[in-house]
Amino acid sequence: MRSLKPDQPGRQPRPATRRPLRVLVLALAMVASILPFAGAAQAHGTIINPASRAYQCWQAWGNQHMNPAMQQQDPMCYQAFQSNPDTMWNWMSALRDGLGGQFQARTPDGQLCSNGLSRNNSLNQPGAWRTTNVGRSFTVHLYDQASHGADYFRVYVSKSGFNPATQRLGWGNLDLVTTTGRYAPSQNISFNVSTSGNYRGHHIVFVIWQASHLDQAYMWCSDVNFT
Repeated sequence: MRSLKPDQPGRQPRPATRRPLRVLVLALAMVASILPFAGAAQAHGTIINPASRAYQCWQAWGNQHMNPAMQQQDPMCYQAFQSNPDTMWNWMSALRDGLGGQFQARTPDGQLCSNGLSRNNSLNQPGAWRTTNVGRSFTVHLYDQASHGADYFRVYVSKSGFNPATQRLGWGNLDLVTTTGRYAPSQNISFNVSTSGNYRGHHIVFVIWQASHLDQAYMWCSDVNFT
């Protein structure tokens, strides 16, 4: 039997767009099924005061990251955007899983500000990062989009004699000044930090956040000016 042609009586022509439309619907369904999980994976937080390096760059330049003035006005943020803009867009996602509290053993010197994440290596670079003025006592403020809570925070200050403008941060450059207890889930967690009062000028405040919901560790550098 000879097959019917599309224009022969007894057979309806098949729309040419049916197959591409079917593929598009299936693709959209797959994307829709993935999006909720992707959103949850990105919903974390950072130290917004004193601002962590990635957050400070995003806050200052996120809406004008193509502005050529950044190169002169904020060279450290400029080099960070040039290296990997995703570091700033995902300022809330600098996490590592399963460290089991072995922060120092599993984070090499020179990689503390990036939390050991190669994609965020620009945050390790020494230079004239913008600073937040602080006194002998100051408040640390975590903004956590997903309200994970905290097992604890550890707050360090770079030692006197360490120069953030010329040196990468290592564990031996830090003084531990505060270890907190647990915090219940909340989008905003603040606590006070008191130092010896011997710090002056540009220092790094280095914070470790051990989140409560999973074994997830976050580490950030915030540049401060002790007045």
